[in-house]
Amino acid sequence: MKIKGKVAVVTGVSNGIGLATVKALLEEGVKVAGWGRTAPDLTHSNFHFFSCDVRKPEAVQEAYDKTLHKLKGPVSILVNNAGLGLQANLDEQSLEDWHTMFDTNVHGLFYCTRQVLPGMKQQEEGHIINISSIAGKNPVPGMVGYAATKHAVTGISHSLFMEVRDFGIKVTCLYPGSTSTRFFYNIENSPASPNMMRPEDIASTIVHVLASHPNYHHVDIEVRPLMPKGKQKK
Repeated sequence: MKIKGKVAVVTGVSNGIGLATVKALLEEGVKVAGWGRTAPDLTHSNFHFFSCDVRKPEAVQEAYDKTLHKLKGPVSILVNNAGLGLQANLDEQSLEDWHTMFDTNVHGLFYCTRQVLPGMKQQEEGHIINISSIAGKNPVPGMVGYAATKHAVTGISHSLFMEVRDFGIKVTCLYPGSTSTRFFYNIENSPASPNMMRPEDIASTIVHVLASHPNYHHVDIEVRPLMPKGKQKK
């Protein structure tokens, strides 16, 4: 699909994968609406930031309305990137943290997706990319709540794909391994290292998926660093 001139919404754009994705899409001539609580340090004629807390459906509705008004076109691309992980064993997880993760990672994804789907169905074209995690496939001790939200993202993605494929709408779930973002800042005994993947690498995968033939669909994509601990001595 030719993506130049298309309208894309990317959530969680202040840094990391979200910001890298915005930059990659802009390089392809895409008009990008960034939704998030914090604006990125980015100025571009095809980029417009709309303050939006995806945990609040009324805020998502407002951001969507402003996007349509400002960018003058239907949304063809949605990248559900906004998310967070708060570390704790299940019996030690606070109710507040548990709800914050689900409100952001799951409910926020739902609110954003339900806004763009009617327009995508009407134009019989669209691509929704959900940023999950390796935690959406594998058990992660000490991150039960986060893993639960990402398993939910997997379930949503797979079921939604079956619902909308006949409308010409694609749904892709991306499972990154360790990536150099702020995600690891507040995680005890963090696996963060210089050998993690770069956000730019994830963004390049997203662009590749979006540009694929309309009848060629990437359902799941798992990406990991080749040498997570660096090159080993022989």
